[in-house]
Amino acid sequence: PLPSQYGLVFDAGSTHTSLYIYRWPADKENGTGIVSQVEACSVSGPGISSYADDPAGAGASLKPCLDEAMKIIPAEQQRETPTYLGATAGMRLLREENSTKAEQVFAEVSKAIGEYPVDFRGARILTGSEEGSFGWITVNYLLQTLVKFSFAEKWEHPQDTEVLGALDLGGASTQITFQPGVPVEDKNTSVFFRLYGTNYSLYSHSYLCYGQSQALKMLLAALHQASSSAQISHPCYPRGYQENLTVAELYNSPCVHAPSSASPGHVLRVMGTGNPAECGTAVQRLFNFSCGAQWPCGFNGVYQPPVRGQFFAFAGFYYTFHFLNLTHQQSLSEVNTTVLSFCRMSWTEVRALFPQDLKYLHTYCSVAIYILTLLLDGYKFNEHTWSNIHFSRQAANTDIGWTLGFMLNFTNMIPAEALLHVKGHQPDLWAGAVSFLVLAIV
Repeated sequence: PLPSQYGLVFDAGSTHTSLYIYRWPADKENGTGIVSQVEACSVSGPGISSYADDPAGAGASLKPCLDEAMKIIPAEQQRETPTYLGATAGMRLLREENSTKAEQVFAEVSKAIGEYPVDFRGARILTGSEEGSFGWITVNYLLQTLVKFSFAEKWEHPQDTEVLGALDLGGASTQITFQPGVPVEDKNTSVFFRLYGTNYSLYSHSYLCYGQSQALKMLLAALHQASSSAQISHPCYPRGYQENLTVAELYNSPCVHAPSSASPGHVLRVMGTGNPAECGTAVQRLFNFSCGAQWPCGFNGVYQPPVRGQFFAFAGFYYTFHFLNLTHQQSLSEVNTTVLSFCRMSWTEVRALFPQDLKYLHTYCSVAIYILTLLLDGYKFNEHTWSNIHFSRQAANTDIGWTLGFMLNFTNMIPAEALLHVKGHQPDLWAGAVSFLVLAIV
């Protein structure tokens, strides 16, 4: 048999970078349902946008993962391994702030990747719409709603399969993508695909600054501006938790604007008060839920048709709910109860219960309340449609995110037209893993 082919995609997010290594049978350039994830390598250190003042450091940070990939991919296949780097909202924000610095970071990461014997096809910033769409392709590809290998040994569009929506929460942006029951009325939010001879008209929108790190920053900035002193009471942080940060550290992003009176070196003291009701109110204020002319809408006046169908919620949605053990299709009332009781715990209690998770431990309550507000008040899920959300990190042993969809698209592995008589490799083995997930959803 022909040796496998490999592909590499760097996901350069706002808080960190990961390198995904994919593999597929070489004679299946146009087949599908057969790309598998071999490895996900986590780059140590922060996201590449944090290297604005040390662009060479951004390039250097990628090398250990590239070395790892070179050990996995046989030497004779490395030169034909397509390699991409896609950056998301962290770099969108840096470009907004200082496009020269953003270009320098890209020059350095491209230079670093260029030192390896791979087919490097460029580093660039994805648009919010691409990020949402490629996440949607990944979910539906992995769950075989786009195409299936039939008994007649050919790839066919599965009959009566409903495509799944995708909900993605990153550090600096959040995306919602689904196939609505009505035509999309605002062309800025409409995405059109023709895959395997089937047309898909999707709704997709990315909200910049509404990823979890930036949302927490907006929340803290709002609390700072509402308080008259250098002491900030934070209702979402556990009672007894405290931290100090400077005005400069708080206002180091285009998502928050420092009041003119604030001096950058001034130290702010943040004290947790552990009050979930007040936390909910403060989080609500980060959004504008009145629609105006764009009716129906999500929030901040962005048009959004009513949510429809089953959704996979991954990345930040999954990590926070997994931490709270809420990824098993619990009802909305159960979720609310769990979040409330976690948010009422003092810092001493929380630390005793979760000694291993110290770094972000104080933020789980705020992020959980943020996620509930985003899904229910923002995207307009309700107690009936809540059960259509599946919190998942992986499908078919593959991480869910935009990288697989991006690679399938740019490596032309998803033909626009239906495939004719492609011979597949024992698709049933692969389908077995997926059918269990599909059954679980049904």
